[in-house]
Amino acid sequence: MSDKTFRRPIKWSCSAKTDRGMVREANEDAILSREKIGLWAVADGLGGHAVGDVASRMVVESLAETQRKPHLNDMVVGVEDSLINANSNIFEYADIMLENATMGTTVVSLIIQGLVGVCLWVGDSRLYRYRRNELMQMSRDHSQVEEWVQQGIIKPEESENHPQGNIITRAIGVGENVDIDVSVFSTRIGDTFLLCSDGLYNAVSKNDIGECLRLTDVQDCVDKLMMLALENGAPDNVSIIVIKGELGRVAT
Repeated sequence: MSDKTFRRPIKWSCSAKTDRGMVREANEDAILSREKIGLWAVADGLGGHAVGDVASRMVVESLAETQRKPHLNDMVVGVEDSLINANSNIFEYADIMLENATMGTTVVSLIIQGLVGVCLWVGDSRLYRYRRNELMQMSRDHSQVEEWVQQGIIKPEESENHPQGNIITRAIGVGENVDIDVSVFSTRIGDTFLLCSDGLYNAVSKNDIGECLRLTDVQDCVDKLMMLALENGAPDNVSIIVIKGELGRVAT
C-alpha cells in the first residue's frame, strides 16, 4: 500500500454574463473568463467619468495577455503586472486623448491553481465564496462607506444602501500609481465563487445571491442572478461570473 496521500483534484466549471441593465444607455462593464488557465475578472468602468467602457476594456485586454505560469506566485505577479500596465495605459490615454480628464475602472480578479485561490482587486467589484450554505465576501470594498465601517463610524448593516455607497477610494487609471490588494485562500470541492460588479449586489440581496449559488448548474446560477437583477430594476450595469468546483479525475 502506498504511503503517499493524494489530495483529490478539483475540476472548475464556469459561466459568465454581462448586461447594461434597465437604466444605463451603455454597458461600461467588461468581463474575462479564461477557464483553461484559471483566471477570471470583472471590470466596472466608473459611471459619470469619461469613457468608462474604454477603461474597463483596457483592463480586460491587458489581463487577456497574461500567460499561464507553472508556479502560482509567478501567475500572481503576472496578473499584478497586467493591472499595473493597464493603469499606466489608461492614465496616459486620459492625459493625451481626454485632456487629463478622469478615466478609470474597478476590477476584481480570481486565480485558481491547484487547491489555492488568489483574489486581486481594486475598487468595489467583489468576489464572494459560497461554501456549505454560507456566503462570504472575499474582497473588501475600496469605498468611503467601507472605510467608515472599518473605523467604527457606522455599523456594517448601515453600509447597505448607504447614500454615499457609490463613492470609491481606489480605482485603476485615476492616478500614475495604483495599490492592488491581494488575498490568498484555500479552495475545496463544492466551493462556488462569484465575481460581480456592484450592479448585481446593489440590486439583489445577499440571501437571494446565496439561494442562486445553491443551484447545481453554473449557467442556471448566472441566468437566475441576472434575471433577479433585471426584475429588481437594475439601475446599473450588471456583470456576473460563477465558478463551481467538483471532484476531478485523479491522474493515473
